[in-house]
Amino acid sequence: MSSAVSSSQAAVAVLRFGRLAAMAAVAVLILIGGVWGSWGTAQHVMLTKGRERGTMTVARCSGGVCSGPYEPLSAGSTARRRVLIDDSVAGRRGEVLTVVVKPDSDEVVRSGPAGVLYAWIPLAGALLLASVVVAGGLRMPRTAWVMAGSGVALLTATFVALQ
Repeated sequence: MSSAVSSSQAAVAVLRFGRLAAMAAVAVLILIGGVWGSWGTAQHVMLTKGRERGTMTVARCSGGVCSGPYEPLSAGSTARRRVLIDDSVAGRRGEVLTVVVKPDSDEVVRSGPAGVLYAWIPLAGALLLASVVVAGGLRMPRTAWVMAGSGVALLTATFVALQ
């Protein structure tokens, strides 16, 4: 009889470990996806050495994109009559933004603190989503609250910086 009890306890332990491992893998994959989604823009904003840096004056916005002239600030950068930037970070018409030009294109990303924060928005979303998995699947509420708080803080800081 004792061997039946110990084998059922072992099965429960294996299932519990499997659940924890699966939930941990899901949480890690969500966070990796957030970093991956952020890095596409963040690399241009954070690693500016050797990149074209300058200012853009917002002239026109339509269809989710704003355009305007680009004036270089870094050596080797060339002036452009028209560059494109996402309208969610562009601000108002006539506003002058510091930007970094994406290589081999006329697309720019906002630089400075606002640009860095905006670049990491996908990670903020991933932190919020993964916090639910950590709280429910891993039963680690304190860690989940820290993750969710970090995501909300990043989103709030980005919102304030872009205003």
